[in-house]
Amino acid sequence: MTDVALQFQDDNKLGKVASVDTSRILITVENPLLFIKVGVGNLVAIQGSSEREFLIGITERVTRSLRDEIEDEIDDDQITIGTATDDMIRAVLIGTYRTVHGDKANYFKRGADSFPQIDRSCYCVEGANLQRFMGLLGEGLAENQRLQLGRYVMDASAIAVANGDKFFQRHASILGSTGSGKSWSVALILERANNLAHPNIIVLDMHGEYEPLADNKNGYAQWFHVAGPGDLDKPKENSVFLPYWLLNREEMLSMLLDRSDMNAPNQASRFTSHVKDLKEKTLVDEKKEDVRKTFTVDSPIPYELKQLLERLDGDDTKTVDGAKANTTKKGDWNGKLTRFIARLRSKIEDRRYGFMFQPPHNAMKYDWLASQIQRFLLSNESHKGVKIVDFSEVPSDVLPVVVGVFVRLLYNIQFWLNPAKRTPFTVVCDEAHLYLPVQENADAVEKQALYSFERIAKEGRKYGVSLLVVSQRPSDVSRTILSQCNNFVVLRLTNDQDQSVVKKLIPDSMSGLTDMLPLLETGEALLLGDAILLPTRIKLDPPKVKPSSATRNFWTEWGSRAPDSSAIKEAVETLRRQTRINNIQE
Repeated sequence: MTDVALQFQDDNKLGKVASVDTSRILITVENPLLFIKVGVGNLVAIQGSSEREFLIGITERVTRSLRDEIEDEIDDDQITIGTATDDMIRAVLIGTYRTVHGDKANYFKRGADSFPQIDRSCYCVEGANLQRFMGLLGEGLAENQRLQLGRYVMDASAIAVANGDKFFQRHASILGSTGSGKSWSVALILERANNLAHPNIIVLDMHGEYEPLADNKNGYAQWFHVAGPGDLDKPKENSVFLPYWLLNREEMLSMLLDRSDMNAPNQASRFTSHVKDLKEKTLVDEKKEDVRKTFTVDSPIPYELKQLLERLDGDDTKTVDGAKANTTKKGDWNGKLTRFIARLRSKIEDRRYGFMFQPPHNAMKYDWLASQIQRFLLSNESHKGVKIVDFSEVPSDVLPVVVGVFVRLLYNIQFWLNPAKRTPFTVVCDEAHLYLPVQENADAVEKQALYSFERIAKEGRKYGVSLLVVSQRPSDVSRTILSQCNNFVVLRLTNDQDQSVVKKLIPDSMSGLTDMLPLLETGEALLLGDAILLPTRIKLDPPKVKPSSATRNFWTEWGSRAPDSSAIKEAVETLRRQTRINNIQE
């Protein structure tokens, strides 16, 4: 017979229930020796409706108050006043434990099935009881659902295991101040996922810090990078191009159109008309009559920028016959497209935007898109399951729309895929505050990315697409996206605005746990959400392959390492050619 996990004796009894509300209880402590052992975050068990049931709570406040008390022995001439203590513990109810539940022994579930009654006995969960109880938390998970993240701080012998299905399918978020261990957390999760047969995770790497995960010697991921100026002439196999024709109408106009220009409506109108005509011309040339019947201006169909410019120039300089013989006058669009054309030409000529406006010849072929999408959505012997996409060389002014286009394409393919043949994938949004700002603070370019990501946050679960949002400034990230996350790995947060955002995202009953956020050590986190039975503090396992984001030891290096003059000269030339040397062996 299975041993009962919680076996309490009289010396384990803390006290009795003194007050109950919908999620919290107040315990009057009767055992002062146990009281001094109890701290914030410890577990307590409250006797339920039967001897086989205990309600489990997490302590969030421990108080001792002093009061005056008349002593027992009173002299005839005077009254002696002594001091007494009132010890109280406030705990939040998180779950229900039963020694037997149907045919199951040692059953634990989230949520309280009933509320404790006044004067019910309360016990401190410690020692062997704590070890046995913590060991229960991952037992109910099938082997293929287990996502091991670390160990519980309250019991280092117990492994913290989350439900991998629930963690990914309902969106998750990793939040923490710089240096708290976010990148390590991401690398750990990627490492665990890579042990599966066919993982499918795409990391949007904003600073190139996850490149070591794709190192040929120790890595396991596949590394891509959005093509920089140095990749345009001889593109590498892992270079990523996002040709302009992949952008929909609004994404393109957000980069080119000045909404304050009085001719903006005319410019948008002519651009839309010509792009639609040019895409239709491509379909005619490719003999894609079935697509031609239903395509729209937003359909990802190649067309030539040179032809678009010729048509816009023609509109901008066109003249028509005047009212008098042998006279001409300006056409309807004459002079109204000049600024728009200039902005488009400047983007085309700037090599920083070459990944978009100067794509290689094969990227203009009709079948190119399918082959590119396969690079990211396949997970087999030739396509590794974890893909790192480096966006570090993308100019910041177009970063949001570029990231948005990339993710929107993947999502749209998944949306239109045969439901029976869909396989799920997750997008890791590293440094999400850079391209997913709060709606009120977003400009025209950022709003295009927001639309794509917010749609995934709201609807992605239905189609097998989820987000893992990573940020050091949750107060700067879209509330819509964060509110759709059901699981949180929250590392140290010192900013009160960021802490406030986290408190608003989790249930009120759990808000007390967030008070310890500024005190967490590096690599420690609060794990909250429906992927884990017990919301608590854990110590994350370090990943075997670490990202290149480790905090530098300033004082130590200043005392032992001189700056390299030749490296500085090389960096100047790298800046001039706008091409970072790739350290990954080809």
